Amino acid sequence: MAAPGGARVAATSRTKGTSPAMPDTPQNGAPTAAQVQEALGAVREPATGKTLDEAKLVADVEVTGGNVRATIEMLTPLQQMRQQLERDTRAALAAIPGVAHVDLEFRTKIRASGAGRSDAQPIKGVKNTIAVASGKGGVGKSTVAVNLAVALAQAGAKVGLLDTDVYGPSAPLMMGVNDRPLMRDNKIIPLEAHGVKVMSIGFIMDPDKALIWRGPLVAQLITQFLNDVHWGELDYLVLDLPPGTGDVQLTLVQKIPISGAVIVTTPQEVALADAVKGLKMFDEVKTPVLGIVENMSGFVCPGCGEMHPIFGEGGGKRTAEANKVELLGQVPIEPAIMTGGDTGTPQVAAAPESETGQAFHHLAERVAVQLASQSIAKPRKPTIMLRSV
Repeated sequence: MAAPGGARVAATSRTKGTSPAMPDTPQNGAPTAAQVQEALGAVREPATGKTLDEAKLVADVEVTGGNVRATIEMLTPLQQMRQQLERDTRAALAAIPGVAHVDLEFRTKIRASGAGRSDAQPIKGVKNTIAVASGKGGVGKSTVAVNLAVALAQAGAKVGLLDTDVYGPSAPLMMGVNDRPLMRDNKIIPLEAHGVKVMSIGFIMDPDKALIWRGPLVAQLITQFLNDVHWGELDYLVLDLPPGTGDVQLTLVQKIPISGAVIVTTPQEVALADAVKGLKMFDEVKTPVLGIVENMSGFVCPGCGEMHPIFGEGGGKRTAEANKVELLGQVPIEPAIMTGGDTGTPQVAAAPESETGQAFHHLAERVAVQLASQSIAKPRKPTIMLRSV
């Protein structure tokens, strides 16, 4: 029986080489496949608010007497989304007369967002690219990028981290890896740490030497990282950008369709002013801004546990509202973040239940939800690149 959304629907259990009858009316009070499919199709996917029918997320349905088996796809790897979806699905099936037993399988199938420049070629195997940027240095951008990548990986996604801050690469130290990557079939094999594939110029250059390159050479290096690194299949590739709006940023937005940008700032007015410049840059190059992260939003006193807004208060929220973007999160200051960054253990790995750990997990949730919504509203279409001969 054909079903909305392309799911395979069986009214009785299949055995190899047989095609059972497909009744559309109940037999002995048992539910029909059509009833089950209709109930499933009306359930709403929690990340996007779309019904399972609209988003084509019902992959398979089998009905055998009063037993129902269904396979549901999810657009995010988030556990709380799966739990809510399972509750809603079971409730919808329980309302069907004659359903005695329900067997549900949920599988994550993150889709590629078609946001960003449509004339740019995606990185092979990478579904979504997330640019973590800041208008100025010193706001903790690399800390946010590293913890975002690890949090997404902890949720169950396939994640990569590309450190594009060529003059001050932080990923080797913050992720706790510093080996030289191998080559295979003329491709660079990224290193791995905390469940994340990692690539940085810090793995290649002498850590005691400064990189003294002009813009064209930097652009060439970034292009090589995009084309010559074997990322494999990734749900998300997090790009840790250098501060400002220079050569690296322009190279990236011209070469690949960035799914969305995350702007990092502190509550301080001087940081907020530069954050707005970064936000406007992405608007001008037709790259969607997922939202703003207010880092260092307050100091958590280790003695009393109270929050002290030492860099100001509410700046991130005001800036997000003024620019009509989401405030993705507010990350407080804890000494453990500094310790983790210096020892190669990001906060979400070292202390996931801490206040900062929870803030980074909330950030990952909001980013995943936004990209899931984009993948429905604007799915990626195949890009046909023509070459002159």
